[in-house]
Formats: sequence, C-alpha cells, structure tokens
Amino acid sequence: MPFPFTPEQKQTAFWLAVWLAFFLLVYALGPVLTPFLAAAILAYALNGGVDYLAARRIKRWQIPRVLAVALVMLLFLACLTALVLIVLPVLQTEIPLLLAQIPAFLVRLDNVLSPKLHEMGFKIKLDSTGLRALLSEQFAGAGGDEIWTTILASARVGGTRVLGWLVTLILIPVALFYLLLDWHKLLDSVSHAVPRRWVGQTVGMAREVNVLLAQYLRGQLLVMLILAAYYSVGLTIAGFEVALPVGILTGLLVFIPYLGFGLGLILALIAAMLQFSGWGGLIAVAVIYGCGQLIEGFFLTPRLVGERIGLNPLAVIFALLAFGQLFGFVGVLLALPASAVLMVAFRHLRHHYLRSTFYNAG
Repeated sequence: MPFPFTPEQKQTAFWLAVWLAFFLLVYALGPVLTPFLAAAILAYALNGGVDYLAARRIKRWQIPRVLAVALVMLLFLACLTALVLIVLPVLQTEIPLLLAQIPAFLVRLDNVLSPKLHEMGFKIKLDSTGLRALLSEQFAGAGGDEIWTTILASARVGGTRVLGWLVTLILIPVALFYLLLDWHKLLDSVSHAVPRRWVGQTVGMAREVNVLLAQYLRGQLLVMLILAAYYSVGLTIAGFEVALPVGILTGLLVFIPYLGFGLGLILALIAAMLQFSGWGGLIAVAVIYGCGQLIEGFFLTPRLVGERIGLNPLAVIFALLAFGQLFGFVGVLLALPASAVLMVAFRHLRHHYLRSTFYNAG
C-alpha cells in the first residue's frame, strides 16, 4: 500500500526538487558564472555608495540612479587605475635593470652553490654559459617534433585561457552596471520568492548577515591600511628605493590571499637583487615579508576581521584552510564572508535545536 501524501507534502516535495535541480544547474555552470559572481560581490560592496548618491539632491534635482551607478563605477575604476599606475613605473624601471643584472647574479649564485653541487656529484655551472650549455643538451636530447608539439599545445592552452580572461574582464563591468542599477528590484524578487511562512525569519537572517559583512569589510580595510604602512616603513628602513610603491601595493592587495603578498614579494626581491650587491637585501626582504605574514595571519586578520564577525582566531584559520581545500583560490577569497553567513545560519539552527522537544525531552 503506497504511503499517502497530503497535497501540502506533495507541493513541498515538488518545490524542493525544483530548488535542488536549480542548485545542481548552478554547480554545473560554475565556470560560466565566475564573472557574474565577481560582479555580484562588487555590487554588494559598491551599492552603499550608489544609494548614498541616488538619495542626494543638487538644487532640488535628485541624482538619477543610473548616473549614481556610473559615478561609483568610474570612481572604482579610477582606484584600480591608480593601483596599476603604482605598479607599472616600478616594473618599467626594474625589469630592464634586472635583465642587465642577471649575469652578475648568476655568477654570485654559482660561486656559492657550485662547490656544493660538485661535492654531490653534479658538475653544473650556474652562470649564463653553463645554463646555455645545459639547455642545448636538453634540446639536443629531445626530438624536434616532440618539442614543437609541446610548444604548440602550450600555446593553444594559453591562448584559450587568455581569451577566457578577456571575456571575463569584459563581462564583469557590464554585469556590475546592471546589478547596481536593479539591485533593490533583485532583492525584492528574491524576497518574494521565499515562502511566506519563512519570509520574516529569512529577512531577519539576511539583515544579520548584512551587518556582519559590513563589519568584515571595515575590518579588512583596516588590515590593508596597517599592512601597507608596515611594508612601506619596513622597506624604507631597510633602504629600498621603491619602498613606498611596493609596500602600498602589497598592503592594498592583501584582500586577495597570496596575490598581494606574492606580487609584493617578487617586486621586493627584484629590487633587492638590483640595489644590493650582497645577500643583505634578500635577507631583509625575507625578514620583512616573513614577519608581515605572521602579523597578518596570527594577529591582524583574526583580531580585526575575525572578532568583528564573531569568529575566534582559530576559527578564522580553519575557515581559510577549509574553504581553500574545498574551492581553491575562490574559496580562500570568500572564506571569511561565507563563514559569517554560515555562522548566522548555525546560530538560528542552534536556537531552534535548544527549543526542540528532541533536546528538552526528559
């Protein structure tokens, strides 16, 4: 005898199946949704500025929302351009000098490592002549057809990735414009899609999440400013000529895990190779950036970001590792905001659990 379902249970099962199919579709289209997800994150961060401008009046003339969106996007683009203008002069100055200094650096490296390599049985010279001879032997040992096949395959893969990045960079500002323009309409649409019996609780949770994410953004901004000052002062004390641009760049890009630190570290290492003749510059970079990572990972981020969103330092570290393991680079980027959202959900779930008969039964 089949188990009888009430009409309400059938409707619940149907809509749960629809939502499950929707989330599976979103998961399958994950790579396509990347620019739209990035645009949605930017729209959430920039919508406050758009609302502020759209509410202003200039001699009884209220600024249209489309104009407010355009102004905020132009300001955001100006900030990104300023970052690029900080980096480009440093690269244009350092890269030609680096190319000229590479032979001398290889000679110093060869003087240090070659005796140890010879003791281990490796007869390799690490100067430019030795490296050219090593490359010539490798190319001679491999077949010409195999080399060209590998090069062409790498070029095809690289060209496809470059094209994908270009499409993403074009789609993000377009999607951002329309999301900011219709932000409140989209939120109303989502609110109206929630079942009426859950709408009050859902809106309340959304407000809690909004407060936590606002605190997260403020805390992250404070971390960026402190680290920009730390790296700039540290490199200045060490005597680096490019201390200010490299320090500011490293601090301001710290919100993208590994990218800001990695790019700043590479620029600082290049500057050390160019400016200092010995190993003192490289040691100074290692000490400054190593201490910076310790300060950021174990003090600034847990205290200024984790405490603002209600996560203790150990939970912050675990969230970064867990989301990075599950979702890669994007997971690390979204670890703390997503943890704030999950924390609100767990808080309500715990409250419901403590009120349940399952918990209170004797």
